[in-house]
Amino acid sequence: MTFLLDEIALATARLAEAGVPSPRTDAEEIAACVHGVRRSELHTVKDSDFDALFWEGVARRESREPLQHITGRAYFRYLSLEVGPGVFVPRPETEVVVGWAIDRLREMDVASPVVVDLGTGSGAIALSIAQEVALATVHAVEVDPDAYGWAKRNIIEHGQGRVHLHPEDLADALSELDGQVDLVVSNPPYIPPGAIPRDPEVRDYDPHRALYGSGSDGLDEVRAVERTARRLLRPGGFVAVEHADQQGTPVYLIFSEENGWRDVRSRQDLTRRDRFVTARFGQE
Repeated sequence: MTFLLDEIALATARLAEAGVPSPRTDAEEIAACVHGVRRSELHTVKDSDFDALFWEGVARRESREPLQHITGRAYFRYLSLEVGPGVFVPRPETEVVVGWAIDRLREMDVASPVVVDLGTGSGAIALSIAQEVALATVHAVEVDPDAYGWAKRNIIEHGQGRVHLHPEDLADALSELDGQVDLVVSNPPYIPPGAIPRDPEVRDYDPHRALYGSGSDGLDEVRAVERTARRLLRPGGFVAVEHADQQGTPVYLIFSEENGWRDVRSRQDLTRRDRFVTARFGQE
């Protein structure tokens, strides 16, 4: 065993004691980042090349700073995205939402579908759709200047000219596309005011503007997404909105039949918890 692998074993024990959910993986990711190799290549690092910055990264993770802030990267579906302070770190739960959206777009009889991602953050949703749906044109909306900066960097790296970033509020964005959009998707802020996220990585490091929704129930931004989607979508277009696992019923009720929504469904993530609501607009 090499010196680096010995150090990774020690770091794993420290991270486990600190309550980090995936201590071995995180220790290896930090080591790979510091030494400029893949995780599968850690055994190739010579003892003489060991970099003590590894332990600086471990200490940061031990204090529950997000791994993605330490490495500067977040992995989302098939993408490696730049992230850091000021932008929400994309989570695996949202990958399920994006998977549903991609399936619907591929089923459509539309040569070049138009998609809007409201509140894009790092650009994870918009870029995944652009990467996986041939000829889709994606409009990413982000009003927060810090998050906008991260999205711009990622779109320059991965956007392939088909993701267009707009510094607008999701409540009144893209009026020029009214009635022309095939699918609207959003992971808006939805945590109710006063609620405290359990995980320190979320509570202490994700930007509060991306976490906490307005209104007594935290769902005012979801209501804004519903109104904007109703304005943007063509007849037969789809919407998908992420929410907290206990908000399935109230979000479902926001997409009312009286407002033209059809086929409203609560959908679950991989842990079988309610995670997002989908609906189709304006067709029987």
